[in-house]
Amino acid sequence: MARIFAITNQKGGVGKTTTCVNLAASLAATKRRVLLLDLDPQGNATMGSGVDKHDVENSICDVLLGEASIAETRVNTETENLAVVPGNSDLTAAEVALMNVEGREHRLRDALALVEADYDYILIDCPPSLNMLTLNALTAAEGVIIPMQCEYYALEGLSALIETIGQLRASVNPRLEIEGLLRTMFDPRNRLANDVSNQLTTHFGDKVYRTLIPRNIRLAEAPSHGMPVITYDKSSRGAVAYLALAGEILRREEQQQAAAEAEAQQTA
Repeated sequence: MARIFAITNQKGGVGKTTTCVNLAASLAATKRRVLLLDLDPQGNATMGSGVDKHDVENSICDVLLGEASIAETRVNTETENLAVVPGNSDLTAAEVALMNVEGREHRLRDALALVEADYDYILIDCPPSLNMLTLNALTAAEGVIIPMQCEYYALEGLSALIETIGQLRASVNPRLEIEGLLRTMFDPRNRLANDVSNQLTTHFGDKVYRTLIPRNIRLAEAPSHGMPVITYDKSSRGAVAYLALAGEILRREEQQQAAAEAEAQQTA
């Protein structure tokens, strides 16, 4: 079954969509089957993956409203092993329509249950706010990846997000955990960035990915060409960093599986 990660931060401009697109493509490059869901009405993850958000028969909006299945909506991209469930401005209307629907927070979880076996990883790009769309993502996910810049205000936003995750774990999704904190747009020459980075590792330990995503012009250019950065310029620092992140996530999973098997043997 697929591992389902919501990529979210209530603060905008932290590299959330950039991370979703490029992590998805990097995992696909390791021969994993990956599905990317674009839950942001801006549709940037859709466009950044090479899919025209204006020219799709169905979108994630139709899935949430029960008018189409994910199997009917997903679009294969030019990146091998990567499919996208596109999002666009229709999602704004979907959020309003869902307000009066019973079990509205479970719509995405129920839809994903039908295709989980088709993928190794499912990544969900969330809007930069805690709304019905983000709630659907966090109800469906088992892990949350939090991209964040190493600046003062980011720490305040992180505290609020962690509190929200705790509340959702207690109410609608007991399996929800913080998968990892990802430091983005990192400049090692910036003293504040280094101070905040050290605070994160002190407080969250192994939850902080070792991989640092640098500020990188090729990473910034890639979306305008409708490509993940590993397709646009695979030798760039941005591409190398996201491939390293994919490798780190895969190694973590292997370690978790090995630990679980060892524990099972001890209790047998």
